[in-house]
Amino acid sequence: MIVIPAIDIRQGNSVRLKQGKIDAETIHSTDPVFIAKLWKAKGAERIHVVDLDGAFNGTGQNSAIIKEICKSVDIPVEVGGGIRSMERVNEVFKKGASYAILGTVAVYNPEIVRKAIDKHGPEKIIVAVDTKDGKVAIGGWKDITPLDVCELIEKLKECGVEEILYTDISRDGMLTGPDFEGLKKLSKSGMRIIASGGVRTVDDLVKLKEYEKYGVFAAIVGSALYTDDFKLEEAIKILESQG
Repeated sequence: MIVIPAIDIRQGNSVRLKQGKIDAETIHSTDPVFIAKLWKAKGAERIHVVDLDGAFNGTGQNSAIIKEICKSVDIPVEVGGGIRSMERVNEVFKKGASYAILGTVAVYNPEIVRKAIDKHGPEKIIVAVDTKDGKVAIGGWKDITPLDVCELIEKLKECGVEEILYTDISRDGMLTGPDFEGLKKLSKSGMRIIASGGVRTVDDLVKLKEYEKYGVFAAIVGSALYTDDFKLEEAIKILESQG
């Protein structure tokens, strides 16, 4: 089980939102690059970076910061937020990212996902499956579609997707625990799954580790790390002791 610290960037700052809502924003740092270096120093094996301005507006507005993050740490960086064209996919990799996360585009233009996989390989492309009450959310979580999660998963499989990032947005930033039931349902897809949303304690991560049998190999943690509910190095040590 890999613990992946999240760095959400809006207007140049490292922030946390609750359920993706801008009016519930907390600024944790004005220097996201420093935060990336901090998580690396504390043992992170991978970092999750989201351009929130890109997610909300469809255009990358924190490109220089993301490039600097990728250059400043010698661990893989996965980048998402507003990546809705092949041009943006290619741009993310040019900045030094190891993985590109596609979300909204997978719903309204899955051909972009297919092209991205054909060019960069399925191991480099992650698709964010964001849900609320079982329905898929897009556009920085502003819009809830009538599309069922399982329907989207089938379409993604047809495109060659092998890895998904699953977030129950009602839990994001709320520290209410992961959506274990939702993760279990997704196991039927046979995909590699990154769990996101709701992690509050190390016990949550230990339980998620039990879901490795369902394809869950990593967990993204945001608010719990920034509010010191637990320490990253503590979580890594405990998970390693679990074997």
